[in-house]
Amino acid sequence: MAKADDEEILRRASADDRTVVTLDADFHALLALSHARKPSVIRIRIEGLHAEELCDLIYSVIEQCDEDLNTGAVISVQEHRIRVRHLPIS
Repeated sequence: MAKADDEEILRRASADDRTVVTLDADFHALLALSHARKPSVIRIRIEGLHAEELCDLIYSVIEQCDEDLNTGAVISVQEHRIRVRHLPIS
């Protein structure tokens, strides 16, 4: 999916019941415009993380937000804050 456009990534994640993890704000905007209920998206808004730190962060967010992710949410992760918005975004 590395060369797929954002819409295709969202379609595939929704069909496969997966969560999208991204640094890109476009996914939240696309979900808001489409009023979609899935897939969930985790947007990491912290730059400069090494792979191990990023993995640890993602696992932590999944653990903390598991129920939200399962019901459909967009999650923005900043250094000292996790913001959860449930889908569909109105």
